[in-house]
Amino acid sequence: MSSPDCVAGAPRNLGGSGRAIRVTLRPKAEDDLNAIFDYVTAEAGARVADGYLKRIETAVYALAAFPLRGAARDDIAPGARVVGFERRVAIVFRVLPSEVEVLHVLYAGQDLRRFVESGA
Repeated sequence: MSSPDCVAGAPRNLGGSGRAIRVTLRPKAEDDLNAIFDYVTAEAGARVADGYLKRIETAVYALAAFPLRGAARDDIAPGARVVGFERRVAIVFRVLPSEVEVLHVLYAGQDLRRFVESGA
């Protein structure tokens, strides 16, 4: 991801509980973010895309504080949860014992089930 302030896998505090929980992005989630950046850059320019990606990154890493937010979506994948961002992005993740694993970051209505089930 583009922001130097957000380090993949950096432990975060779990809502003041004193427990640190790690947020990690699977390679496909990283690919999704790169594709979103490329698309927004082509449509609106690099400056707008950079700001948008930074806001998405903030939302992704905020999952460390409240990992059980969003809707449970076991119909997509076992343990999957989905949270929306700015009405255009769906962050697909699962909560594991010591980390939040981000599976995909989908833009503008991409089919959740198709992406997760196909392994895409």
